[in-house]
Amino acid sequence: MESTEVLGDRGIAGTTTTVMKKLPEATLAFWIMKIAATTLGETAGDLFAQTLKLGYFLTTIALFLIFVVTLVVQLRSRRYNPFCYWTVILSTSMAGTTMSDFMNRDASAKYLTGGATSLGWGPQGIGLGYPAGAAILISILLVVFAVWKAGGMTFQIRDIVTFRGEALFWSAILVSNTLGTSMGDFLSDSSGLGYAGGALLVIGVLAVLVALMGVPAVPNVLLFWIAFVLTRPLGATAGDFFTKPVAKGGLDLGTAGSSALLLAVLFGLMAYAYAQEHRARSPLSAADPEPPAEPVSRAESEAADAP
Repeated sequence: MESTEVLGDRGIAGTTTTVMKKLPEATLAFWIMKIAATTLGETAGDLFAQTLKLGYFLTTIALFLIFVVTLVVQLRSRRYNPFCYWTVILSTSMAGTTMSDFMNRDASAKYLTGGATSLGWGPQGIGLGYPAGAAILISILLVVFAVWKAGGMTFQIRDIVTFRGEALFWSAILVSNTLGTSMGDFLSDSSGLGYAGGALLVIGVLAVLVALMGVPAVPNVLLFWIAFVLTRPLGATAGDFFTKPVAKGGLDLGTAGSSALLLAVLFGLMAYAYAQEHRARSPLSAADPEPPAEPVSRAESEAADAP
């Protein structure tokens, strides 16, 4: 399969892949699905923690266990499966939402839904604040990348084929989605930009990253990971925009309504990705090698070999 240049992978013409890929190519469809999954992760995380009043503590434990289950399924799969892959992305987004809330927020009334006096069982938030929480998460993410680099493994996702490389990849995804949630909540709650303003700021930065793809001195793999982190605050601000009251600048669709709508969109995109992947594996695909020649008889073979 010939490599192509995408965000996160500078291809080299003529290079062939001899191993079964486990992760998708970072195409435009990939980024659309990433934003949809992270937006759903925001609304679904808030649905469990706030609307259903399970609290940040219990919800974080439950969603982290779901992440582990989906990750085991993904790691055991033999090839790239869109449903497996995007289910893990969604589970990291949901877990990252409540992990960030538990780290950064406290039990004060400003984080509770209307009329609520408490939020679930157990500690409701450490209350580190967004700057301290982001600093901790950035440090953890840098440690993951340092271990990754020390192991001599590639950062280009389409070339990750080993169990250890994929495990490090998903560790980075979980931390980056948690970090992105902190950044998105900061933009929505504390920056003064509001939901729409925060989303527009992130979109502007992502546009700069796209422009930098044409600069040879800037590695595309670096741009990929920056974009991967930044699409999470975009999803967080978009999720808040869908769920929050109109008085606060939102659409007031609620966490349940927004999550149902986004889940339908994501499942539709996953089905499309699965169909695309199935067509790519089809024997009729132009990317597949030519079919074998028609068999010939022994007499015809000997005649062809004769001088």
